[in-house]
Parts: sequence; structure tokens; C-alpha cells
Amino acid sequence: MSLRDLLTTPASRVPQPALHAVPEPGDMPVAAAAESTPAAAPPSLSASLAGRAASYLALKSRIHTKLLERFDLAALESASAQALQQEIAAMTERLLAEDSAAVNDLEKRMLIRDIQHEMLGFGPLELLMADPSVSDILVNRYDSIYVERHGRLEPTQVVFTDEKHLLRIIDKIVSRIGRRIDESSPMVDARLPDGSRVNAVIPPVALDGPMMSIRRFARTPLRMENLVNDLKSLTPAMASVLEALAKAKVNMIISGGTGAGKTTLLNILSGYIPEAERLVTIEDAAELQLQQPHVVRMETRPPNIEGRGEITQRALVRNALRMRPDRIIIGEVRGAEAVDMLQAMNTGHEGSLTTIHANTPRDSLARLENMVGMAGMNLPHQAARQQIASAITVVIQVLRMTDGKRKITSIQEITGMEGEVITMQEIFAFTQTGVGANGEVQGYFHATGVRPKFADRLKGFGLALPDTVFDPGKRYQ
Repeated sequence: MSLRDLLTTPASRVPQPALHAVPEPGDMPVAAAAESTPAAAPPSLSASLAGRAASYLALKSRIHTKLLERFDLAALESASAQALQQEIAAMTERLLAEDSAAVNDLEKRMLIRDIQHEMLGFGPLELLMADPSVSDILVNRYDSIYVERHGRLEPTQVVFTDEKHLLRIIDKIVSRIGRRIDESSPMVDARLPDGSRVNAVIPPVALDGPMMSIRRFARTPLRMENLVNDLKSLTPAMASVLEALAKAKVNMIISGGTGAGKTTLLNILSGYIPEAERLVTIEDAAELQLQQPHVVRMETRPPNIEGRGEITQRALVRNALRMRPDRIIIGEVRGAEAVDMLQAMNTGHEGSLTTIHANTPRDSLARLENMVGMAGMNLPHQAARQQIASAITVVIQVLRMTDGKRKITSIQEITGMEGEVITMQEIFAFTQTGVGANGEVQGYFHATGVRPKFADRLKGFGLALPDTVFDPGKRYQ
């Protein structure tokens, strides 16, 4: 067991097999460290390691408390991050000397790093936030933290000192953007400065103590070629069709489950929008990473402690119509704002985009219909469906497969109404054929052979695609 593992592992877990730890500069690879760690330590060694870990945590708490007593907290708002790091390091070394603590050079460096993370960052989570391979951080308890890497969940040995420590970090995150979390409002959505989405839940709703999940986004946004060549999420033909749809101002909705990649795809599609257009984005928690120069961003606001001041997505959609938008992009439609979104799509704001939680394209339309009903307009079912059929042209279904990979499993076109039923035709699909020995999903992409009605619109925009794009004879792994 490495020293870093020792100092971040609760005493009760020291004798257990080592889990994947976050690599530090100079550490051996994670796999090698796991292989070199014995399955269990002798009782005497376990007690010694547990004692050293407890001593380190006690020393860190003691030095941190003294540092807060002497540090000019006003400097946190005025000084640069680099200057603050240097000042914290110098003061920590002085306090260690005054404390006469018996620590070696490695322990001193780790102590300085951990206290810098506490003062300037998000405590133990800074180690995970610095790892670019981590896409999700899931804090189930103060001493149980998981991460997702490459679509797979892995336990970590990173822990908080106790529940109060975790609650303090949660409060720091949400207070930075003017949100609050307490017993009267125990759930909150927030975001980090890098755009990562945060959800936190505390008692009495959370039965086992405070919980938090962080959905991270790549520092360098993915591009369509990454999805095609690296991630194999779709084929070049599908990519060319989606690019043309975005340029031709076709209204699209991206459907999928949690973590399926809806927002990532929305960001990529928005990259094809001409820079001359004015975009208005509306989100619950801002996470879109649009690259255009002319973007106006709006975010909802929860009610204050008196229950007043709430600003909903529906209010923002209504306001966006007065802002002269060329396109309206809604991060996720989930309520009564669906009515105003459909009306906007039907009244000249072509090329608008949004996402929705649904398992199939057909389910996404049913959910939209239910959301229209939430607006209290008492529209007949057929009238609501006509609104949907005339507003939306394409539904893109994304799916997180059992092996953790994301794929676009269906691209369908809404063709109109037959009686009271919205008619759809599938243009592209992914067919799963099995699962390999290593758990990897096997299957192929293919065109259905249907020539979509929107092909004429693409031609009108000078974006005509060859008929071979829709050739059903080709299969792509």
C-alpha cells in the first residue's frame, strides 16, 4: 500500500485489497500498484498503518484550523491563485515547525497539497478533478466515492474526513453560484467553474449522509470526428446527415437516458450553426459549451428562502422570443416550457434544438405530449400531437450501451399525422447482434433505405447528399 493510499484510506478499510487510486506525478501506474499490493496486511501492520493514517488526518485538521485563524480570508478574493498557493504553503511550513510534527518531506508535500485543496478547491475531490479520464464523480457517503472511467464505474480510496467535511465542500460549491442547501431545501443543482454539473442531496432526504454527483465535461469539447473515428458512436454517413440538418435549420430533438451523451451531441451539432446567427440558450444548470461568438445564455433560478423569486424555463423561453433569436437551444425540456418551445419552432425559429429523457423516439413524443398537458392549456390530444408533428422534424436517439460506450441507435424523421397518430420513418439504425467475451457490445450501423422528406430541404440549402448515403446495403461495425 502506497503512502498516499495510506493517508486517504479510513482505518476500517486499510486491511482490505487496494482499490484504484488516483495517480499522482511520479506514482506507479494504477494497475501496477494494485498488483503489487498484498491482498491483506498482517494484524500488527494493519494497526500501524491505521494509526499513521489517523495521525495524519488529525495533524491536517489541526494545521488547517490554525491556518484559518491566522490567514487573511479577504485575500482569497483579491490575490491570484498562484500567490495564494505560495502563501498557504509558506504558512503551513511555519505551523508545522511550531507544532514540532514528525513528518518527512513526502508527508509535508502531501499535507501542503491537501490544505491548498481545502482552502482553494474542493478538498479531496481535487485529486479526481485533476484526472482527465474521470467523467463522473459519485460521492455516496463521505467515505465511499466512485468514479466513471471510459463508461465503467470504479471505487476509489479518496475519502472525506467525516460528514461535516463533505457538507462543507458541498456548501462551498453551491454558494459560489448563489444557490443554497439546508434542511428546508435539501436538494440542489449547481455547476463548477469548469462547467461540470453538480447535484447534491443532504439529510433528511439522504438517509446515509450527504451525497453528491459531479458530471464532468471534457476540457476540449468533442467534435464529430471524435464520435466517428475514436468512439465509433455513429458512421460517416450519419455524421454528414446530422451536419446538413444543423446547417439547414431543421428542428431536432435528442432523446436518451441519463448519461447517454445527449448534451455532448447537442454541443457538437451546435458547432455547425453559422456564426452569423444569434443563439439563445436556456438551461436549468448551464453546461452547454457553444463555440459561436453570438450566444446569449440564460439559466433558471430556484425560489429563495421565502419561496419567492423562482424563474422557470417556461418564463425564460417566453422571454427568449423577445430577444430576436435566430435559434433557441434548450438544454433539456422537462415541463410546461414544451408548449412555448413548440410554438417557437412553429413560428419562425427554425433550427432549434433540445434534449429529452426517453428510451425510444416514440417515447420522446409521448413525453412531449404529457409536458404539453402540464401547461394547463387543456389542448385535445390530437391538437397537441399536431403541434409536435409540425414543429419537430428529426428525433435522434442516443443510448449508453451495457459496455459503457455511447451510440446513436436511431435517427427518425417525423412525416406528419395519420388520424390521431404521429407518423415516423427510421433513416438510420444500430442493430445489436450480441456481446463479446470481454463484455463489448457487438452490432452494426445501417441505413434503412428510406429516402427522407427532409432531403429536399437540404437540397434547397445547397446541401444535397448523394443517394448512396441512404443505401441500405452497407453495414458499419
